Amino acid sequence: MSEPTRPPLTDVMALVADVEGWMTPGQAATLYDSAVNCPAGGRIVEIGSFQGRSTIVLASGADPSVDVIAIDPHAGNDRGPQEIDGFVDEAASDHDQFNANLAAAGVTDRVTHLRSFSDDALHDVQGSIEVLYVDGAHRYGPALADIRSWGDKVADGGTMLIHDSFSSIGVTMAILRHLAFGPRWRYVGRSRSMTIYRADLSGVRGRVKNSLRQLAQLPWFAKNLGLKVVLSLGVGKVLGRFGRDVPEWPY
Repeated sequence: MSEPTRPPLTDVMALVADVEGWMTPGQAATLYDSAVNCPAGGRIVEIGSFQGRSTIVLASGADPSVDVIAIDPHAGNDRGPQEIDGFVDEAASDHDQFNANLAAAGVTDRVTHLRSFSDDALHDVQGSIEVLYVDGAHRYGPALADIRSWGDKVADGGTMLIHDSFSSIGVTMAILRHLAFGPRWRYVGRSRSMTIYRADLSGVRGRVKNSLRQLAQLPWFAKNLGLKVVLSLGVGKVLGRFGRDVPEWPY
């Protein structure tokens, strides 16, 4: 049987070039490869779709037999960096833009959108997951709940990707609480703040090594926190006025 035809990553990046969202080319490649490697008949679940940038990448890379489920309430909260709440007026626009972007990329029929909060959607997704992408609320409580509850649905050997790891305080604390010393999830690596985990950790030595590899990311985490403080204090604007390069918000 011939391999399914899927657009190359370069074409997918062109599709999402004008779609709003926080995703570097390296992170897009990580998502795309995870979707490509999702077994036929499997399931990909994304928590936090915003306007569809990552959704399009996942749907484009997946086999046509794979279910791609995007979970986002489009409720005007947790929209992005420093946009935690108070964006109700933008909610309808985000939802409409999400649908328009998927249609323009030709993946509408490949994606099931659950316009729900992630905890409410838990019972709507029955069975196991092969690839989970977590980019939902970044506060500690919701992030921990997503990683724990949805992570439990991932099949043995499956993949979990988490955005804003070792960048967001809440997400990082959730990782340290549930993954860094846990018995199941092996830390594979990261593309900037997108971490890759696989549900295949075993052995005491493996757990110790796994913990140390994650703890080794903490200096990078401290650097990101410092940069966020600097940008929040308006130093970036000052640099811009003097014609200096302004560091981007770490993601």
